[in-house]
Amino acid sequence: MPIVYTGYLALKVSILIPVYNERTVVEASLRQVLAAPLPEGLERELVIVDDRSTDGTFDILTRLAAGHPSIRLFRHDKNQGKGAAVRTAISQAEGDFCLIQDADLEYDPREYPLLLKPLLDGHADAVFGSRYMAGESRRVLPFWHTVINQTLTLASNVFSNIHVTDMETCYKVFRTDLLKSIPIRSNRFGFEPEITMKCAKRKLRIYEVPISYHGRTYEEGKKIGWKDGLQALGVILKFWLIDDLYAESRGRGALINQTRTPGYINWVCSLLRPHLGDTVFEIGAGFGTFSARLMGRRQRYVSTDGDALNLHALRNRFLRTPSVEVTEVRPGETAGYSRWDAEFDTALAINVLEGLQAPENALAGLYRVLKPGGLALLLAPQGPGLYGTIDQAMGQLRRFDRRTMEALLRGAGFTVVELRTINKTGALGWWLGGKLLRRRYLSKLPLKIFDKTLWLWRLLDHVLPWPGLSMVVVARKEP
Repeated sequence: MPIVYTGYLALKVSILIPVYNERTVVEASLRQVLAAPLPEGLERELVIVDDRSTDGTFDILTRLAAGHPSIRLFRHDKNQGKGAAVRTAISQAEGDFCLIQDADLEYDPREYPLLLKPLLDGHADAVFGSRYMAGESRRVLPFWHTVINQTLTLASNVFSNIHVTDMETCYKVFRTDLLKSIPIRSNRFGFEPEITMKCAKRKLRIYEVPISYHGRTYEEGKKIGWKDGLQALGVILKFWLIDDLYAESRGRGALINQTRTPGYINWVCSLLRPHLGDTVFEIGAGFGTFSARLMGRRQRYVSTDGDALNLHALRNRFLRTPSVEVTEVRPGETAGYSRWDAEFDTALAINVLEGLQAPENALAGLYRVLKPGGLALLLAPQGPGLYGTIDQAMGQLRRFDRRTMEALLRGAGFTVVELRTINKTGALGWWLGGKLLRRRYLSKLPLKIFDKTLWLWRLLDHVLPWPGLSMVVVARKEP
């Protein structure tokens, strides 16, 4: 289930305000922000970042900050652009939600409750205020300015495969935990298309609400120009081509790469599926890549993870799948398994054990949740001699051999039913990339070629004489 903020109690919204040379309007604008209505019980902080203004704006901000404890003021050493100022504000935000507010008077702070409601109700992860939906009012602006905005929105929609009506809107509100997890690279006005592309790739729940708009002309101080429009197109293309989705990439790069190899995933699932019972317990489910293929018509499928962002992705993915339960379990902590004594026919650990300091704790947990006669199904990296820089970059602490894996399972009380290695051709590529060339990532093109020619590599698995890159294990909890 999504997070629901019942009563909106003890929550705070961080209003992020980038400022540059706005001395004529900034005081009036900030007084509106300070006086703006908020849902009951919701506190506010203003995180203001002055991007090295040169017109006296910072003196005004300093005076206002001294008189209002809810204002937290920061200043850049040199002018960097709106995106850089927003990035700084995000890093300093302490609230549960982040709302981006320009320092001019184009957007109406009285509409904060409208923007926050989908988040507070637990329906959304991000809310965009649209100037092109039916708001209370909108100032009529030059035709070509509107055409450029709508063209950029169309381009963003084409490459992100979502449908928003106003990608370039300033009013965007996010859950803070999610926003802090997204790296922001754009320094100028590329922030808007960048964050939209990344929210789409992360599959966040985006809502739109209509807002009023009182746009300025260039004579009145508007700063964005046609060059920024061209830059926005470049940003859209850049983040369509590359996946730069997590501020902390350790471990998640592997999860993202898995989504690019559907053929390989289906191969692994075909080996596991015949052993699945009607009730399944999975640890370290990640984004649900394997869960979605294995849950089938299971009576009950419990998908767990210890990472808050992965849990969020799982809840979004299986929101309308009543047979799937998503809950937090840290795989290496045995106490987390105590809720499910002997409840499941099958327990899954797919690419989990290698990242744990004490994999025996996870195996003990799987043993605990299984019914007598239940099966533990494991996928783990094989071959200690293959361990290299790619493993390290993925957060893997080890690779297993047959003897070590069998000893771990016996120590947890299991009997090994089957242990086989797969992907023998992949072992060669892994050795080349991680041991010989000392690379730290898996390139997209070789992954795609491997996946498209998987039929051949599966055939070669039957004839090549060396062990494979991974091991598939079936172990039983004896009655």
